[in-house]
Amino acid sequence: MTSHDYSSPAVDLTGGGRMPLLGFGTWEISEADATGAVSTALELGYRHIDTATGYRNETGVGRAIAASGLDRDALFVTTKLPPDHAGRERETIETSLEQLGLDHVDLWLIHWPPNKEASPQVWAEVVRAREDGLATAVGVSNYSLDQIDELTSATGVTPAVNQIRWSPAIFDATVAQGLAERQVVLEGYSPFKASNLADPVLTEIAEAHDATAAQVIVAWHVAHSYVVIPKSVRRERIESNAAGARITLTDDEVRRIDGLG
Repeated sequence: MTSHDYSSPAVDLTGGGRMPLLGFGTWEISEADATGAVSTALELGYRHIDTATGYRNETGVGRAIAASGLDRDALFVTTKLPPDHAGRERETIETSLEQLGLDHVDLWLIHWPPNKEASPQVWAEVVRAREDGLATAVGVSNYSLDQIDELTSATGVTPAVNQIRWSPAIFDATVAQGLAERQVVLEGYSPFKASNLADPVLTEIAEAHDATAAQVIVAWHVAHSYVVIPKSVRRERIESNAAGARITLTDDEVRRIDGLG
């Protein structure tokens, strides 16, 4: 067993469930590599796994979940509906569940706005899947605040989560505040790709905490209660990234990192 359990810190989702702030991302991890990478992440204490139909690795992720021996309740699993599967929502989530070896996911997201539009009719089907017990919570990815408002006004249901590209370098207080006002959890992807890891602010704060710049970026997400899903297939990197969730930044350090936006 691991000496750490990253099921917390976590954030409550509107509509149900608690989402660990640290997740393990699987974008660009092949089916062949997914089982090993996710198994390593689970062994090292990650309890939140993020995949998608479009990643074509759900079967590999499912194998790792099955082999972990962890209780289903101990895990938070996200997958996503590709925008070109509009009209095939039910079939898509049922296929995802079959490949993952699960009877429900904890979070199902619309991966991108279909045809770059909010698409309330697709959202209504996603909400229906939640009502039918196939997902505990539902949300979106890569949506604007206006598109989220369009879904809410059309269906009366606001997405629990918006997964967007996010990092200190592209920090946007207006977006963050807008999501918070709507009680939509901000989940960031590509935290390192969208950052300059050699930025003097990050390296200086990292030095103060005997940490890496990447760990500081993870800590910054956690300080704001943003969900972060770093990805790697290398054990030492998977472990190192997670350790960032245990670093407590000062208010001043958080402010300085915000300033990189």
